[in-house]
Amino acid sequence: MRADGRPRVSTPSSPRPGEPGGPWLELADRVFTKRYVFYDQQIGVVLGDGEALVIDTRLTHRQGREILEDLRAITTDPVSIVVNTHWHNDHSFGNHVFRPTTIWGHRRTPPMLLERGPGSRTSASERMPGLAADLGEVVLDPPDRVFEETARIEVGGRRVELRYLGRGHTDTDIVIEVPDAAVLFAGDLLEAGATPYFGDGYPLDWPETASRVLELVRGPVVPGHGAVGDRAFVEDQLTAFLAIARLGREVHEGRITFEDAVAASPFDAKTSVEPLERTLAQLRGELG
Repeated sequence: MRADGRPRVSTPSSPRPGEPGGPWLELADRVFTKRYVFYDQQIGVVLGDGEALVIDTRLTHRQGREILEDLRAITTDPVSIVVNTHWHNDHSFGNHVFRPTTIWGHRRTPPMLLERGPGSRTSASERMPGLAADLGEVVLDPPDRVFEETARIEVGGRRVELRYLGRGHTDTDIVIEVPDAAVLFAGDLLEAGATPYFGDGYPLDWPETASRVLELVRGPVVPGHGAVGDRAFVEDQLTAFLAIARLGREVHEGRITFEDAVAASPFDAKTSVEPLERTLAQLRGELG
């Protein structure tokens, strides 16, 4: 099972590019992603002239070092920039092994990582005792370069755009656009093959944020977890987020029961409870 209760993905004996456990998949000129079996997570790489940018660093130092080792298959260039799509442990706990590389993230990512990171590490160790030693090694190392809404950075002379589009999976999620390749890395604002994690989410805001993601789509879209998608994938996610927000409002207004909302959810019954409870909490003003 995954840390959020969802099943891990089984892998074939000889996975192909784009499959869990497979080699790097080149989505466009020198833009890669690798889909790791653990958490079915996508890690992105953008290569410029003599430099590399890595998107997210995984759950532990060991997993972060695995990214660096796997990079040897596609480049000998040093990693000059790391980007955290948000503060969650599976996207930021490997940061320290990439130093002294510059690490970028949203303005709220550093305080959230430092505030919530210790508890997140403890709960992850309790859920996955086999990883407790690796998690104990983690040095919480938040981004040192931050932005509020947009940032334009360069990796080896190649432009990369960072954008905060609004609250969704958390209030720190950003997307990474590689304009000359028409590739968009969406982090956990999108997830393929499983119900997105709503535990720190803002279900009433998420549809609008997802619609802004959709406006940026010009080619492949890389979710934080699961298979690479396209415009239709983003549209499907947006439809699901709209449904959760609508069903939550109907429960809040007394038009349907919570059980009816679960039954009508676009997600399976087991994983629909949390999104709807989180929606109701936001409607009650408990999430800000």
